[in-house]
Amino acid sequence: MSSRLTFGTVKRAGAILLAVAIVVAAGIVVGQAPAIFGVEEDPQASITFEDQQGNGTAVTIREVTLSDGGYVVVTDGGDDPLAVSERLEAGTHENVTVEREDDATRELVGSLTATVHQDTSDEDGYAYAETNGDEDQPYLEDGFPVSATATVTSTDENALGDSFLVDSIDAPASATTNETIEVSARIRNPTEYRAEQPVEVRIDGVVYERQVLDLEGGEARNVTLETETRGAPPGDRTIGVYTEDGGAVTGIDLEFHTEPSVAVADASNESVTVSAAIPERGFVAVERNGTIVGTSDELAPGEHENVTVELAGDAEIGQDEELTATLYAGTPANASAASPITFEGAPVRTTFTLAEVTGDESDSDAGSSGGGADSGG
Repeated sequence: MSSRLTFGTVKRAGAILLAVAIVVAAGIVVGQAPAIFGVEEDPQASITFEDQQGNGTAVTIREVTLSDGGYVVVTDGGDDPLAVSERLEAGTHENVTVEREDDATRELVGSLTATVHQDTSDEDGYAYAETNGDEDQPYLEDGFPVSATATVTSTDENALGDSFLVDSIDAPASATTNETIEVSARIRNPTEYRAEQPVEVRIDGVVYERQVLDLEGGEARNVTLETETRGAPPGDRTIGVYTEDGGAVTGIDLEFHTEPSVAVADASNESVTVSAAIPERGFVAVERNGTIVGTSDELAPGEHENVTVELAGDAEIGQDEELTATLYAGTPANASAASPITFEGAPVRTTFTLAEVTGDESDSDAGSSGGGADSGG
């Protein structure tokens, strides 16, 4: 083979290798495009919509956060909006008033849903309906629209028909999330006829106590409902007494009934079992060197035993590697966006090794590792 042929072959081989390198590099650049070119993450939002009383023309959204700005749209479960907010800039907004559409035939009372929508249209104003859903679509979380549902009771007696009325409510200003409280209300039958109707106590829209009341026509009665707060989320909440279409609400400050904590009961290379006292909806994460290697299922506020955290199959955790079990607020499906739960200014977590938990060590005491805020950190 001549040297010219050999040189040409080498040139072709070099060109092929160069082309392959360019393609690979391009793939890496494309894969890293969000980080390299500053492309933003998916738009995110949250909303707090509480039970309230109103005159049917407007509702108040306690808090809404939008990463890219947009609208709050209120419906009664149907496709047509009953009310749409003014355009909201990116950020957090409190006590947002959303007024009923001029052509809406239904008042803003009953069970209503408030959904956070993006602003993607070039035109001014909310354009979801007129573009057949192509523009101004809802913000999504785990594939579902970001929304909240609340019950709005009317202050107009004439609009309530045959429903019993709630003339007044008396509830404690504060309580813990693990006690029985007395909620009193004066209930009145506005009709001429004897009737039976349910009366409910709800905290942030969730029913915690229910009884059936029998009233003669025109009768009013003071009733007291003993209500268990177990499972209610701590914080500044709305508590209300409701009849079929009537109701009255007030505020209650709920304090978590115990110190938040997480303790390791058992561990292996596949999973970790813990007990947890978690003050808000969240999960337990096991971390190694600050990286999450496993999460539990989502947990409701309260105390939980035998919570399983499945570890990643490729984690390859050594017996003496230090691990941390931490309480997080948020959803395990979006663990990267969750926030550690803190108590007295420190994260609620505990550190451990597999050897410590299983007793496979010779130089230190065997046993479970447990703790509250920043225990063992």
